[in-house]
Amino acid sequence: MESGIIWLKSTDSTNNELRRRLDRSDNLSIVAAEMQSAGRGQGEHTWHSEPGRNLTFSILLRHRCLKAADALAVTSIMALGIRDYLQTKGIEPWIKWPNDIWVGDRKICGILVENTINAGMIEFSIVGVGLDLNQTDWPSELPNPVSLKDLTGQEYDTHQELRLLSEAIAQRSARASAPEGAAELMKEFEKVVVRLER
Repeated sequence: MESGIIWLKSTDSTNNELRRRLDRSDNLSIVAAEMQSAGRGQGEHTWHSEPGRNLTFSILLRHRCLKAADALAVTSIMALGIRDYLQTKGIEPWIKWPNDIWVGDRKICGILVENTINAGMIEFSIVGVGLDLNQTDWPSELPNPVSLKDLTGQEYDTHQELRLLSEAIAQRSARASAPEGAAELMKEFEKVVVRLER
């Protein structure tokens, strides 16, 4: 079985790639790519990322007993884990409903959750993450992106930062699987998520 982090030079989408490897991938396995030819965002959106400069990856969450009605727990694990990681860099992010991470009025991270449901239970989730790490030159059609380098002035090693980020997500996942852990996680998520009126 594959576990840990697998880095690829390129793939169509890390969510697709992880799904192709599903039968041999353990819980919390990660597939990351320096470049995606068909990276996806929420809905019909695509995800733009300068090759090799940011974190574009997907993580597998295998659930023991998670009802489909509680699917938001998956988003809370991911969003709070990413928030934890950014806070270690001196950044104070906020979560824009349902699954974007912003710093001030600029977006630093997007999350794409794909759940597989059987008999009312979520068997597993494949979660794609695009986190702007080192990119500072942005296409004009992107109105409000920001990277960690934009915010701190530092250059980051993608492999090292993904290890740190994956540890933060793993800690949130472990807490969610503990008794009453998912409910506590949801309470914390609700305190920091912002629902903007359309």
